[in-house]
Amino acid sequence: MIVTTPDVPGYRITNVLGLARGNTVRARHIGKDILALFRNIVGGEVAEYTKLMAESREQSLDRMADEARSLGGNAVVNVRMTTSMIQAGAAELLVYGTAVVIEPEPAT
Repeated sequence: MIVTTPDVPGYRITNVLGLARGNTVRARHIGKDILALFRNIVGGEVAEYTKLMAESREQSLDRMADEARSLGGNAVVNVRMTTSMIQAGAAELLVYGTAVVIEPEPAT
């Protein structure tokens, strides 16, 4: 389970394992840049870049989840995402949070 909150409703944290992170660096593609240039002229969403960022987010989330599992966790709380430019035409997407072990709250 991956959440942006500090806890998971209906579960309790039994062990905090530490930082889990995943990242990817992606570069633009010249063909997509040409399509994006046309979109800038006529307006509208640059779907090529939207798809690129969506793929980057999923890959980074998958890598973070893998790291949390390798630490022995079954959840990541307080998840955050950030991007940074590495060079012209290439950006990093970093996802990070706290790997934890959670278990269902006892029924009352």
